[in-house]
Amino acid sequence: MRELMRTNDIVLISAVAALLDSAGIGHLVLDQHMSVMEGSIGLLPRRLLVEDEREDQARALLDEAGFGASLVDEDDAR
Repeated sequence: MRELMRTNDIVLISAVAALLDSAGIGHLVLDQHMSVMEGSIGLLPRRLLVEDEREDQARALLDEAGFGASLVDEDDAR
C-alpha cells in the first residue's frame, strides 16, 4: 500500500475515499479512530493509502478531480 494523502480534514478524506470507491480502487484510511484517543481535537492526521499497483491511476483520478494539491509527494510516499 502507498500513502496518497495525510490530513486532519475528515470531509476531504471522505470525499476522496468515495471517489476511489466509485472508481473501484482499493484503499485504506488509517488513524481515523485515533480521535477517540486524542480527545477529538484533530491533532493526528488521517492517512489514506491505496494499492501499490493502482497508485498511478489513483493519483491521476484525484488530480483530475481537483485534489492534486492535497496528495503526498510520490517520493515521500515510497
